[in-house]
Amino acid sequence: MANRSYLYSADSIPNEAEIPQRIRCISEHNWDIPLAHKLMAGSGTTIVPSMIWNPPIGIAADYADGAALLLGLLNVVGKGLGDDAEFAECVARTTTHLEKQRAKYFVLETGEIVSMTDDDPAASVRNLVSEDIPAAVANAEVAIAGRNDDWLASVRSDWPRHFASFYGDALYFSFSG
Repeated sequence: MANRSYLYSADSIPNEAEIPQRIRCISEHNWDIPLAHKLMAGSGTTIVPSMIWNPPIGIAADYADGAALLLGLLNVVGKGLGDDAEFAECVARTTTHLEKQRAKYFVLETGEIVSMTDDDPAASVRNLVSEDIPAAVANAEVAIAGRNDDWLASVRSDWPRHFASFYGDALYFSFSG
């Protein structure tokens, strides 16, 4: 079994008392927290209680802004890939799924990924929120503005690693209701 990052959407964010009433599955990605998940969790980012694990290692963020940032970057990446049918299919699948699962918030579950090392999972999530996610967002925003060609070229050269996650209505950890 692979360790995964999981991305959900919900109309409220998890808190100490309860998890959101309706949780929609967005995406899961094996062995990493991909660029796409970081971008979607990149606006209004806050650490929240996990819906799956005990430590406070969940991340909530604004859905509309995160989805817009990802789709904007996918557009710019695609302009440099020509007629890559596989990339076009990835973008179409992602766009359709994000529209269908729209909510107020993204909730990123990091537990399996941040637990792969001996580091403190909560500290790893704090680092993700304070450094990794803001750096990914900044790079994407500058690339969309046309001023980050080297970074954009590196993303294009390995786009499946960044964007080709599993998008589905049911993930390994799904919630009823």
